[in-house]
Amino acid sequence: MSDIDQTATIANASSLLRLFLPEHLPATLILAGGVTLYAVETYIMATIAPSIVRDIGGLALFSWVTSLFVAAAVLGSIFVAMRPRGIGLRAVYVIAALVFGVGSLIAATAPSMPVVLIGRAVQGLGTGALAALGYAFIRFVYPEPLWTKASTLYAAIWGVATVIGPTLGGFFSGGSNWRYAFVVLVPLGLAMAVLAPRLLPEVADDRDHAKTPLAQIGLLLGAVLMVSTAGTIETMAAKIALIAASVVAVAGMLFIEGRSPNRLLPSGAVSFSRPIARVYLTMLAMAIVLVSDVFIPYFLQVLHGVTPLVSGYLVALVALGWTFAAFLSGSLTGRQAYFAIIAGALIEAAATASLAAFLANDNPHAQMLFIVPAAIGMFMMGFGVGLGWAHLVAMVLTLVADSEQDKASAAIPTMSSLGGAFGAAFAGLIANGAGLVDPGGIAGALSAAYWLYLLTALPGVLAVGVSLTLNRRAA
Repeated sequence: MSDIDQTATIANASSLLRLFLPEHLPATLILAGGVTLYAVETYIMATIAPSIVRDIGGLALFSWVTSLFVAAAVLGSIFVAMRPRGIGLRAVYVIAALVFGVGSLIAATAPSMPVVLIGRAVQGLGTGALAALGYAFIRFVYPEPLWTKASTLYAAIWGVATVIGPTLGGFFSGGSNWRYAFVVLVPLGLAMAVLAPRLLPEVADDRDHAKTPLAQIGLLLGAVLMVSTAGTIETMAAKIALIAASVVAVAGMLFIEGRSPNRLLPSGAVSFSRPIARVYLTMLAMAIVLVSDVFIPYFLQVLHGVTPLVSGYLVALVALGWTFAAFLSGSLTGRQAYFAIIAGALIEAAATASLAAFLANDNPHAQMLFIVPAAIGMFMMGFGVGLGWAHLVAMVLTLVADSEQDKASAAIPTMSSLGGAFGAAFAGLIANGAGLVDPGGIAGALSAAYWLYLLTALPGVLAVGVSLTLNRRAA
């Protein structure tokens, strides 16, 4: 087969390979690289954080390592949409890559935990912007039939990152080696800043003129910080108070957003009569459900006698399911894409509920009779998200006007971060309330596993109901 025939075959193929054709390859690599940095860094830090505390102290500030990063990432994604007039998306990419590199350098050389936190916040600003830019550039880099495939690639990256991140973090977890986990990122940020002007197109700024919605931004960041902190607090009363305050902050943000001429989100995003609002709600609900997987390794080890190493590989089935489904559904369009969204939400909810039965068993001898069904449930949790996520992203990009595309793109990683933060907090609240700590032990773990996965399936049911109202044409 000639080179021309091979190129034609790839171009006509309904696969992600079309993103890697010569005319798209440079942009695909730089945009996917930005999303990869955000995804992998999130999970590397979760692995090396205990090593940082052992080396330089700062246990009292431990929870802020993640909280500040998530809040800063949300702010970084917002900056993409709210940047000053005259700054193009390509320039924002250069700035974000440099900011990420600077944040990594600060963390790598930090003499104390407060300086690590500063580095993490700066990192978060950069990676949040890079993730949002991946979606913002889609409409400029690819023809519309490839928008879903680009979104599929990003979804697959997040799935793979849940495996790669902890693995890489493990290499840097000894002694002071955690610093190298940040050192290796500095040249990556610099390289991406240098390459972006060469690999990304210069695009016109087609946003509407508007003032920065400071009130909405402040309330949203406050909500993220409070709910992220709640997820790390053991005291039940303080946890409930922080979650309640964060819910009030989000409600206040939505109230102001619906009445202010200066909007943070695209038009109609807070009115459930509009499809764009229902798409965002579906994404938020699915993200809340998925983060309950953080407790799976604990239940596998305590209830099923599984070693820490094996439990880590088993929970990676969630990521594998997400990645597999993302590739499987990437070529679907129209009616098929619409039903993939519904089916994905339904599968995620059902798989999560199934873990209430399969994980909540006293199985100290690790009998496969119990572990295999639980493993299937884990895989299907991720499979459900991967099946519909890329199509939800594509719907966001098609439902808003060109002048609001940057807002719409920035809101995608924001919904994911917000869902993850609320999901982790609610999961901790349910597990602790069901007895994970008191009475603890086998009895506490059995009760916590049952109620956690039974109740966290409920947002998935909400996602199913909302997805049924979406317009098939928009899909």
